[in-house]
Amino acid sequence: MLDHRQAGPTALRMQIGARLRRLRERNGISRATAGAAIRGSASKMSRLENGRHGFKLRDVTDLLDLYGVRDRGERDSLLELVDQAKEPGWWHAYGDVVPTWFEQYLGLEQSAAAVRSYEAQYVPGLLQTREYARAVIALEHDKALHEVLDRRLTVRMMRQKILYRPTNPVSLWAIIDEAALRRPFGGPATMRGQIEHLIEVARHMPHVNVQVLPFAASGDLPLGGPVTVLRFAENDLDDIVYLEQLTGARYPEVQEVARCKEVMDLLAIRAARPDRTITILEELLKDY
Repeated sequence: MLDHRQAGPTALRMQIGARLRRLRERNGISRATAGAAIRGSASKMSRLENGRHGFKLRDVTDLLDLYGVRDRGERDSLLELVDQAKEPGWWHAYGDVVPTWFEQYLGLEQSAAAVRSYEAQYVPGLLQTREYARAVIALEHDKALHEVLDRRLTVRMMRQKILYRPTNPVSLWAIIDEAALRRPFGGPATMRGQIEHLIEVARHMPHVNVQVLPFAASGDLPLGGPVTVLRFAENDLDDIVYLEQLTGARYPEVQEVARCKEVMDLLAIRAARPDRTITILEELLKDY
């Protein structure tokens, strides 16, 4: 089950939506009918059931009445989740430096049980050292003021806390293209520190799996931009694929999700095994 004490508002909205969808389908009620019951439409119900819209207690109460939910315990548990989902995540305090399109992803990442990612340009944000992250952020936002860069850096470092929780840390499986490790962001000292950090994580954090995808293994793979697959502990929630682009991101529909997961599986097969990855990282250190 999802640990509500750790779940962010995004995942809670998704869980509420999934439970409401299951109740609606169990009763054979259309989205249009359910939408009308809360003074809305089928499209509003779709947004609610997918967790992409905040919930009002009145709307949820009316839907529970429509779906014939009379058990007080069941009603109270769902309404409690609605209250919890209204609490802003920590990242809302950084709204001036967190793009709107990235807020949803932060909510998902902070609530995930497992994260799988492929990166071709950079070391994944969850594994970046402070110095490496500062260099990357400065490159991406070269005209930003110093204090703005510092706030962006703080957000990136705070994201990493999910790997260090004393209970239920996020399981991370990161596949890093060799090209990302050969781009000298921040100079030799920064890159040495970053690669040493990857070696340390790979050796001593059992819930983190790091693989390097060598140049020789990627020639015939259908590679594009970065891919992230998020999995949640709550069984009601489907895996979500996140595709980040230069100035935005998108979340593919079901058929494309399946294809992205197939590519991720293929990448994991082609990439160096974790033990071999450590050897590759140690060899890369010599170049810096």
